[in-house]
Amino acid sequence: MKEYKTARESRLSITELMLPSHSNFGGKIHGGHILSLMDQIAFACASKHSRTYCVTASVNRVDFLSPVEVGELLTLKASINYTGRTSMVVGVRVESQNITTGKKRHCNSSYFTMVAKDENGNSTAVPGLLVQDEQGIRRFARSKFRKEAAFQRDTQFDENNFDSANYRAGLTSENLKIELK
Repeated sequence: MKEYKTARESRLSITELMLPSHSNFGGKIHGGHILSLMDQIAFACASKHSRTYCVTASVNRVDFLSPVEVGELLTLKASINYTGRTSMVVGVRVESQNITTGKKRHCNSSYFTMVAKDENGNSTAVPGLLVQDEQGIRRFARSKFRKEAAFQRDTQFDENNFDSANYRAGLTSENLKIELK
């Protein structure tokens, strides 16, 4: 196994025609279908980088920026943004394209944390990321910051250490009624 690999070595893209069977009751492509495609390309990218089976550990924020129409081409692009010891953050960008006009729209971007597994299902080491440009440093640093912020958020609101009195004043302007018993 290589000690370090570039993001380019594992980068992937897929394009798929959006069919009526992919649409929701509103006539737009179902978000769940898009999420499934995103998970598939994240898996493929992470597996290509690690040369092992990978599982999705988490998905960091998926914002649907614009709807996807039946008949459009949906292109998903994936690359490794961060590598830990056994995990990788895969950046996934989704764009739609109107076939007749050629107009492209950015639909969403998301970050999938994937964990490499060995043949026994145990987490296994992955090659590090060889970064060769400023964009790669920015992506790696952003992923590292997101990981640290998520850990802080999780520990800050851990039920064993949470004191609601510290938050009540900040909740008074929210659509909330508190009636503790």
